[in-house]
Amino acid sequence: MNTTLQFRRLGTMLDCSRNAVPNLESLKAWIDLTADLGYTTLMLYTEDTYEVDENPYFGYMRGRFSKEELREIDDYAKSRHVELIPCIQTLAHLQAIKRWPEYERHFDADDILLVGDERVYELIDQIFATLVQCFSSRIVHIGMDEAEMLGRGRYLDQHGYQKGSDILLTHVKRVAEIGAKYGFSFLMWSDLFFKLANGGVYYEQAQIGDNVSSQIPENVTLIYWDYYSTDSVHYNKMVQAHQQLKSDSWFAGGLWSWTGFAPHNGYSILEVHAAMQSCRDNGVQDIFFTLWGDDGGECSRFSLLPSLFYTSELAHGNWDEQEIKRRFQAKYHIPFEAFMLLDLPGTPNGLDTAICNAEKYLLYQDCFMGLLDMNVASGTGAQYAACAARLSSGVCNQMWGYLFATQKALCEVLSLKADLGIRTHQVYASRDRQALAALLTDYQEVEKRIQAFYQTLKRQWFLENKPHGFDVQDIRLGGLLQRVRSCRERLQALYDGVIDQIEELEESQLEMFGHGTVRHEVPVCFSAWKRNVTVNPI
Repeated sequence: MNTTLQFRRLGTMLDCSRNAVPNLESLKAWIDLTADLGYTTLMLYTEDTYEVDENPYFGYMRGRFSKEELREIDDYAKSRHVELIPCIQTLAHLQAIKRWPEYERHFDADDILLVGDERVYELIDQIFATLVQCFSSRIVHIGMDEAEMLGRGRYLDQHGYQKGSDILLTHVKRVAEIGAKYGFSFLMWSDLFFKLANGGVYYEQAQIGDNVSSQIPENVTLIYWDYYSTDSVHYNKMVQAHQQLKSDSWFAGGLWSWTGFAPHNGYSILEVHAAMQSCRDNGVQDIFFTLWGDDGGECSRFSLLPSLFYTSELAHGNWDEQEIKRRFQAKYHIPFEAFMLLDLPGTPNGLDTAICNAEKYLLYQDCFMGLLDMNVASGTGAQYAACAARLSSGVCNQMWGYLFATQKALCEVLSLKADLGIRTHQVYASRDRQALAALLTDYQEVEKRIQAFYQTLKRQWFLENKPHGFDVQDIRLGGLLQRVRSCRERLQALYDGVIDQIEELEESQLEMFGHGTVRHEVPVCFSAWKRNVTVNPI
């Protein structure tokens, strides 16, 4: 096999902002793991989870990295020949600080900073002044993505309507000027340039005028990010559109860690294969892969090891799938396909060509409301029982057993909980006392299994992350446990004759995605906890 990296840079980006802030031990383990695979770069995606001089509320109680911690990680990365690049936000995605009165007037609309306000640029200056003390790299990723409402809030009130691209360019130039004082050059996401030129659409081959291209500062490099296709033709079009805008553009793919508790190695590998083929054919030199933690950071980043390894092999010129699997087993002493079993809770039917996160919405959806009951295929509970049995073989693995224990415990919950709402409606409609008694027993068992899953998840979290952010898991799983108990108690009251009806079960169930009362048994991706758990406002 060719051991030479086929690209100038190969990196990963770890989400340190969606509750799961990695502890120093797991960060060092990640650096060891990736360096051993030939990765050259690590980005820490930190919205507010790092210390900023003169800003005590920035990252307060969020598990932010201290300057000492960042310097320690930077030194460790250098010792393993890995460049540690800070990845911050200088335009949007700063909702965590918006809660503090100190920062309220820094914002335009939603989580977007108020471009043109000197308080914003004072904060950005303080950020760069802090980063220069902590990182040896003189590259900073400044974010700038997904600010579709740019200029539509307080900015509009103050300045009147301005073209979004003009506002963006003005801000980019100002941020680059500030950062250049500290010797930095910059990376930024590209999507806004395309969205502002194409009616809000990113993934199209939009033509962006030369007037925009010529105004992007020389010290700013664009990053094309895309995690949503397994077709190299799609990537070819977008890569070429970026190269027309900025010839030195980087590419960022995704290792899917952000839809729930389970990874999506199967889909990630298909996506990575297509994307890297395109990058190779089009001469892209700098690539990295993101591991996001959307909606709680529930998934272990280490559970993406098959995708991480596969990506490294492609980047080093090995495109032989069977050879990749053989090398994985030889290196980690576990079959590639065995490690891939960690995907099962999200896709209990074995699908790897589509993203679905059944393990999250089936865990959290209400037993009485059952917002996604109409999408649950018959036999799903039995599928989860089979998944739990298959995952058992990995629990004893000395290095990775804790990952398998967590997913196994989750599947054991879902073997009863996945169709619990469906069975509840059926039993309620029949008023069969024997069936109701059996159902009550299942409710009690579900409570026990939720508690067991909680303990495995807690162990996983504290092995990998700082304690900050686990409060969200406490609240969610504690709320789930109490709601299951509450439903059981009302069913018991029905059984005992204390009540004669349960109002939620009197209503006809509707399919979530507009099919009315018609069942639509297809896997879906429905990640947002607060939209899944109830129709009532949270």
